[in-house]
Amino acid sequence: MKHFSPYLFLILLLGTLCAGCGDGGNEKRIPSLKETFSKTDKKPFGAYIAFRQLETMFYRNTVRTARRSFDKTWKDVTDTASLYVCIAPSVLVNSEEVDAMMDYVNSGNDLFISASRIDEALLKRAGCELNYHPGLPDERFQLMQSTYLLAPPTGPPQYAYYYYAFRNYFSGIDNRDTKVIGVNDNGKPDYIVHFHGRGRLFLHCDPRAFSNYFLMQQDNYKYLQTAMGYTIGYPDHLYWDDYYNKLTYRKKSQDANNESFSSLGEIMKHPPLAAAFWLAVTLLLLYILFGIKRRQRMIEVIRPNENTTVTFTETIGRLYLQKKDNKNVAAKMITYFNEYIRNTYFLNTSLINTDFIMTLSRKSGVPFNKVESLYRAIHHAHNNPDLDDYQLLSLNEQIQNFYKKKT
Repeated sequence: MKHFSPYLFLILLLGTLCAGCGDGGNEKRIPSLKETFSKTDKKPFGAYIAFRQLETMFYRNTVRTARRSFDKTWKDVTDTASLYVCIAPSVLVNSEEVDAMMDYVNSGNDLFISASRIDEALLKRAGCELNYHPGLPDERFQLMQSTYLLAPPTGPPQYAYYYYAFRNYFSGIDNRDTKVIGVNDNGKPDYIVHFHGRGRLFLHCDPRAFSNYFLMQQDNYKYLQTAMGYTIGYPDHLYWDDYYNKLTYRKKSQDANNESFSSLGEIMKHPPLAAAFWLAVTLLLLYILFGIKRRQRMIEVIRPNENTTVTFTETIGRLYLQKKDNKNVAAKMITYFNEYIRNTYFLNTSLINTDFIMTLSRKSGVPFNKVESLYRAIHHAHNNPDLDDYQLLSLNEQIQNFYKKKT
């Protein structure tokens, strides 16, 4: 068990590499199929074409981008004949946003929302329900033969594409204020309009119909033209939502039953997330279990060998100092210094004169006056039978400065 952690890490690393290399032989990679519905996304399920098409259809207007929640956006405008377009994977809103949307519509504006998931609070205000049917694996790449809008009197055209089938639809529609204006290939309503006050709320439950991929198939671009043809023809302002399409989840305000959101509970609702969560917890426990064990015994500190030469020298020096034999100490210092001069600069120290001092100064780089002062101190130490501590220290300092070549 001691070496289990490294092997576990290697197994996980090998599994990751194998998973990453599984598609290495595919020269042509499938583009990202993430449904962003962003106006700048040119991938299959972005909304770049839809945004450009709206700019062409409403060429009299400059499309304004809304990057805040609807209640904050509506707080800053006072429109009475404008169009707000929201295409997103899901639109989850709180009660304040729902009230703002209905006030916006009531003032005479048109609000167009296309999303696979629409908040129940908004659906309730529109008098309908949404039946959500995610695409099944066996339905992937199934040809849609008849996804169309009702367009009397000549009959509805068909707009086909090759991908997940359109299965979302509205039910429980209150026909007093709501009208069906589009259906899917099963004849189920997927596009409705709700009349409220002086404006209209358009709800569409298949946003893939406004994706780049769908609109580029044959004449499918006409689907967007027909869908938007029901909205106000000459809006005062045109808004494009860039807030809800980036919102994967929002915590809703507490409802009438005061139900609060639980992060762990939301994770446990989805089996893949729950499996990933428990795997992470298991790996963390294994890491803690094997990490608390000491991986190596404590290494004993090896003390360096003592320099006995230095100890011996210090002992001999203390003996000389205890006897106060400064003359003898000075003689030893002078002998060692002259030996150093002979071995280093190859000079004869038996005759000390001006030529010797000048030659030593040139070779050593020490100024002439310093060398001359040093040898005067040496001469004084030789001839003085009674050498005091100050003179000994002065001689030692000059010799040390010479060794260090201090100028």
